[in-house]
Amino acid sequence: MKKSVTMVGVSTAIRGVEEEIQHASRSDAKVLITGESGVGKEIVARLIHEGSARANGPFVTINCAGFPDGLLESELFGHVKGSFTDAHRDKRGWLEASHGGTMLMDEVGEMSLRMQAILLRFLETGEIQRVGSDRTLPPLDVRVITATHRRLLEHVAEKTFREDLYYRLNVIHIAVPPLRERREDVFMLLNHFFRNFSETHRMPVPEVRPEALVALTNYDWPGNVRELRNVAERLILRCRDAVVTMDTLPIEVLRAGERPSPVTSSAATGTAVPPHRQLFDRLIQGGASFWSEVYEPFMARDLTRHEVRELVRLGLEHTRGNYKLLVTSFNMPPEDYKKFLNFLRKYQCHVPFQRFRMMPASLPGSSSNIVSA
Repeated sequence: MKKSVTMVGVSTAIRGVEEEIQHASRSDAKVLITGESGVGKEIVARLIHEGSARANGPFVTINCAGFPDGLLESELFGHVKGSFTDAHRDKRGWLEASHGGTMLMDEVGEMSLRMQAILLRFLETGEIQRVGSDRTLPPLDVRVITATHRRLLEHVAEKTFREDLYYRLNVIHIAVPPLRERREDVFMLLNHFFRNFSETHRMPVPEVRPEALVALTNYDWPGNVRELRNVAERLILRCRDAVVTMDTLPIEVLRAGERPSPVTSSAATGTAVPPHRQLFDRLIQGGASFWSEVYEPFMARDLTRHEVRELVRLGLEHTRGNYKLLVTSFNMPPEDYKKFLNFLRKYQCHVPFQRFRMMPASLPGSSSNIVSA
């Protein structure tokens, strides 16, 4: 049985998003969903699909940032046998699989200009041509919903995103607010995740002490709802006596109460702290693990290749190009070194280390411990 999704919250901001979802569900118009990583853009897309006349059709999601350019074309449009090295058989693409339903193209802002042109042609004609084929297939009936954490108009101005494609996609625009702008939803979301994880792990729903709730509500949640979900599961597993106290809260929540958060500080100075810088601070200063804070959101399409590469670049500046030291700096066990590098190379997030070797040391003694990556 398919599990339904829902928007959780009582804030005015969430009520506004729900109203926009209802409007979007009444038509087949294209929808552009924007918002920071982790705010729940995929949930919005699913709710639009489930409330529409296409609800009985397929709902397919593809992460445009998760594939190299050539592979993304094959994933979207399919390919014919022999069109490239590993094409051992004909394969239909995700657009064909979405026929009669809805496709969510997440992180559409990461597409190359070439892929943007190909997507624009499909949106205009509904026709696709599999990679390696010399003929087009009959038009498809697919509603396209796109999502991004980027400010696409800025990319249009920089000529890195096509203006005609932007206006083709932006028929209905739904902006999902970050969690720090709807703090009244934190407790409701926390209880929602507590109920889910208590059932999964067969543990009681914990009681949250007032001072702990204040700390959780005041925290800026740079990872938004996804971060709150991870914290809720962590608390379920840690609170053996089923009581959430200040002592059981994650260190990043406690430290945020002692000093201005990155988001607050940036607001005061008028500059925005990019996600990779926030992640870097959480890894280096907050003791968070790369696997939970970066790998999981990336695989869930809440982080892009660009953000992971920028994070790795900051890390290599920190360790003077030492990937082995970077593993421990990002709070992974040393034996994860090969696993870490394999992940970076597989998803094109690897950054050459050579140019960082000449930088001043950021870690004590790191200059004497440099190894090749």
